[in-house]
Amino acid sequence: MTSLSRYAVVGNPIEHSRSPAIHEAFARQCGIALSYERLLAPLDGFADTVRKFFDAGGRGLNVTVPFKEEAFQLARQGLSRRADLAGAVNTLWMQDGRLHGCNTDGVGLLADLRRLGHDPAQRRVLLVGAGGAARGVLLPLLDAGCTQLRIVNRSVERARSLHAEMVARLPEHAARLSCGALSEAGGKWDIVVNATSGSLSGQVPQLPEGLYADRALAYDMVYGARPTAFMEQARARGAARCADGLGMLVGQAAVSFEIWHGILPDTEPVLNRLRAELGAG
Repeated sequence: MTSLSRYAVVGNPIEHSRSPAIHEAFARQCGIALSYERLLAPLDGFADTVRKFFDAGGRGLNVTVPFKEEAFQLARQGLSRRADLAGAVNTLWMQDGRLHGCNTDGVGLLADLRRLGHDPAQRRVLLVGAGGAARGVLLPLLDAGCTQLRIVNRSVERARSLHAEMVARLPEHAARLSCGALSEAGGKWDIVVNATSGSLSGQVPQLPEGLYADRALAYDMVYGARPTAFMEQARARGAARCADGLGMLVGQAAVSFEIWHGILPDTEPVLNRLRAELGAG
């Protein structure tokens, strides 16, 4: 009997990951036979876990916290442009005997914004946060054609550092990029993306009032069974629509699936099922 092609998600902790259910659903949709598992890597043993997985014939790995930066270092000789700019990798595969890495988070966000009817093209985007999550989405948002992208952060120094790096590395986008402290977020924004993890602990960024333009979307990368703290704040302050990051999770997984299998699956039925499961739970 031919063994199934083996894929996995690696992290620490890992038992909460929804990636197996997502990729198995994509595989059924596309008529592909595979196995997809969770791999718990020791905090000091990520590189060894990756090596053993691929040495044993593994085909592809998704990478979650806290290993995305380590994955970036492992795949330094085979990085996509998105991964290079993000400084982090969430998708690994072997090609021509070399480890390759990509970051699909930003294109996952972009796909979900478009699914929601809020394509960033010709729109003003406020990005709240200057950590790894923000880095991972900057290039896709800029490439999508937003007219302005402003990075704001609790530590203004981090916002300025990220802004300076992106201006240096993406000079063609420099005129559309700006940065500041949370209190300097001012203006009317068409899309406000919360790239902080504050909603995980019920915290909201201390943003000024009056941020939301008519028909504006507030998007939180965190997701849950109920609206996040950021979504509740945004709704109270006039956002026309609020969304969490479950669609981004499914969207980034779909791009990983496409990298490995050459087919971009339909995210809608998988997203709907996950949303129903969250609600039931």
